[in-house]
Amino acid sequence: MKQVKWILGLVLLSFGACDPKEDSVPNPTADVVKDAIYKSMEEWYYWNKELPVAPKAGDFDTNEAYLDAITFKPLDRFSYLTTQEAFNNAFVGKNAGHGFGFSFDATERLFLSYVFSEAPAGKDGWQRGWEIIGMNGKSIPEYKTASGGYDFKLGPTDPGITNTFTFKLPDGSTTTRTNIKAEYQSNSVLHQEIISVGAKKVGYWVYQSFKATSGLSPTSSNEVKSSMEFFQAGGINELIIDLRYNGGGSVAVAEQIMNYLIQATNGNRLMYTNKLNSLKTSLQSSTNFKKIGGLSLSRVLFITSRGSASASELVINSLDPYMDLVLIGDNTFGKPVGSFPLSRYNKTLVDNNVELVPITFATANSQGKAEYFDGFPADFTVGDSPQFNWGDPRDLRYGAAIQYIQNGTINARMRNSYFRPKWEMIDAFKGLQQEFPAY
Repeated sequence: MKQVKWILGLVLLSFGACDPKEDSVPNPTADVVKDAIYKSMEEWYYWNKELPVAPKAGDFDTNEAYLDAITFKPLDRFSYLTTQEAFNNAFVGKNAGHGFGFSFDATERLFLSYVFSEAPAGKDGWQRGWEIIGMNGKSIPEYKTASGGYDFKLGPTDPGITNTFTFKLPDGSTTTRTNIKAEYQSNSVLHQEIISVGAKKVGYWVYQSFKATSGLSPTSSNEVKSSMEFFQAGGINELIIDLRYNGGGSVAVAEQIMNYLIQATNGNRLMYTNKLNSLKTSLQSSTNFKKIGGLSLSRVLFITSRGSASASELVINSLDPYMDLVLIGDNTFGKPVGSFPLSRYNKTLVDNNVELVPITFATANSQGKAEYFDGFPADFTVGDSPQFNWGDPRDLRYGAAIQYIQNGTINARMRNSYFRPKWEMIDAFKGLQQEFPAY
């Protein structure tokens, strides 16, 4: 067998796949597909010893219901099904939709939290900090469900779907925009700048998801390369990395970022190890740092939230033994496990364009730390304030990070701002969309 090749909060193993039959007729809901799901889980699932006896495929109307019936509860909140095309597109930022995220403030007002620049929303000039006061003629409270969440009924991501939004802008004026969903290339870097804090040069980097640049081999991101070269050229002494809306993505890109951040003195040391199930122990491996560039940082400040998951947490866990890390905002999501797509190892899944992405491995840092299913606790809990744009010192979490750099602590006013929303954007999605959330 060939060497394991990690590419995402997931991974991709570099084995060859069978060629599908040219005359096969896809039927993704056929019972044989459910049987193929079970057989693949028996072989690769991280908790394969916890699988129940195979249920009757005919008792389930959908593949998703079948998969849910056999996953290991409560630890597995992550295994999912998608199509091969959707999976491949997501990890290189090929999206469809309006192209925005949202977040609530302490009073449950809804704001744009980020906007992708090349998406329909970005091209229409939408900005973080705009308050969403209505959608399709209804106020936001009208979309609240009995469970306390929200169902905004914006439809699937298919290009051509139209929705109308009413915004209250920071200057107090209102605007109504009709926006048409379309295909677009999403950007991972939402904002970057260098500011002076006393005698220090501080880099601020808002990183939304670990997406690779299509066509690069080995897997990496040109956006990451450009940002890190920007900070290096600027001679930064401190770095704030904002992961508050980062649900994960490519492990290869996470490794690339860590290789820029790690100090030269630790440039060849152990980054992380992975563990597979007892049938696949021969594929387990360790990954070492390979220092890139000239950044020399003794610590990194991370802005985190419950929306910080998967590859975001891998970066925090892997760097922790070697650097002083300060987490500001809220506890992270809690995903110490990852996945790689299994259709390439099962011809029935290939023929029916079903991509099975179950949990297949766990990771541990150089000190053996793993199993962080409750997430990483914030060192300083501070409330989110999406009404302010990136780099605005009134943004509580960003302002708290600057304050920590200045004073080595965060004052009570900042810490008393903490609240945990009853419902967040990460709650609006499952599976692949939860890792790359956007409307």
